[in-house]
Amino acid sequence: MFVRRSLLLTVSCAVLAATNAFVAVQPSARLLKSGARPVRRQQSLSGLKMTAVERNGLMKESIYGLKQRPNGDIWVPQRARPRRNRKNEGLRSMVRENRVEPANFIYPLFVHTKDSNEKIDSMPGCERHTEESCLREVGEAIAEGVSNVILFPKIPEGLKSNSADECYNPEGFIPSLISKIKGKYGGSVNVWTDVALDPYSDQGHDGMVSTDKRGDGGKGRILNDETVEQLCRQALAQARAGADVVAPSDMMDGRIGAIRDALDSEGFTDVSIVAYTAKYASAFYGPFRDALDSAPRESSNAPPNKKTYQMDPANSREALVEAALDSAEGADMLMVKPGMPYLDIIKLLKDNTNLPISAYHVSGEYAMLKAAAERGWVNERDVALETLLCFKRAGADAILTYYAKQAARWLNE
Repeated sequence: MFVRRSLLLTVSCAVLAATNAFVAVQPSARLLKSGARPVRRQQSLSGLKMTAVERNGLMKESIYGLKQRPNGDIWVPQRARPRRNRKNEGLRSMVRENRVEPANFIYPLFVHTKDSNEKIDSMPGCERHTEESCLREVGEAIAEGVSNVILFPKIPEGLKSNSADECYNPEGFIPSLISKIKGKYGGSVNVWTDVALDPYSDQGHDGMVSTDKRGDGGKGRILNDETVEQLCRQALAQARAGADVVAPSDMMDGRIGAIRDALDSEGFTDVSIVAYTAKYASAFYGPFRDALDSAPRESSNAPPNKKTYQMDPANSREALVEAALDSAEGADMLMVKPGMPYLDIIKLLKDNTNLPISAYHVSGEYAMLKAAAERGWVNERDVALETLLCFKRAGADAILTYYAKQAARWLNE
């Protein structure tokens, strides 16, 4: 008897469950007579059909857990809704965590000794400027709120040598140009200079190359300490001409401390040093080397690349070693180069030093954006400004970018 009753109860429950399921999805006249009102069938965002039944003003859950309001609208019970802070531009701008401004930019200018400008095919929109054109560009940048420029010279071949002695010629092209920029614009602009031998080297390297075959791959070695001596002379020549900031990009060991001592010993305690702290042996520098003809020379005894002194792209913790050394040696700001592929390094240094961080939006990154924009694949203005904002979000206080003047105009519109 007990088994029979249990079996009957099980069958009854199954029938009742089936009936309720049918009623839940197919409201009938019997259900309507009981006082319940069917809610219209709706298509959910996930594409599923659902029908809910409202009884006496109460909401029923759908078959997959969501609820509906009495009017049939889907309701996800949630008190915290981050989208409320995004609903209009007034709120978005009020809570925006990072902003990019023209004052954040350093404007790189390619300069040469010729009488007319030359376009750089691999960097659309960039030119090698004459002295006169460079002075105009600086003025236009200042007008847009960009008050920092950095000079990169293309030096005539006849002035190049392995020791790069032209780099500290007081009558040379860069010292002369620094003096003219400062003479015309004074304190309205900070003139930055590149401290490295590669523009002046007949080997195409940032340092002097040994004459032996003891280096990587049976080539010559990049001489660290001998190079540092030349870099100190170069930085002093630039400071004497009026440079506000010297930026050693050579990646020689110990050069920040040596340059700081050289500057201070001659009274240039106000000249800042921005160290290229994490400069990687990157494939993104090609267009820049085209612009300055500063690539390693295949016909020389020099190594075919700069991997013996620039950082390995596979390494991140090594950047902390470089940052600690540069900070201790007197750097005022730390540079990460390249920028976009190394946002993690920008963040790493930002979290581990109190010094300002600069990001270099390098030539290869710039050229890619230009190429995509020229083909109509991206909106140039939007992707350029988003890129610059990414640097800021990662922790960059300053951004060295070929877009500096153009981006400042966009921001000022």
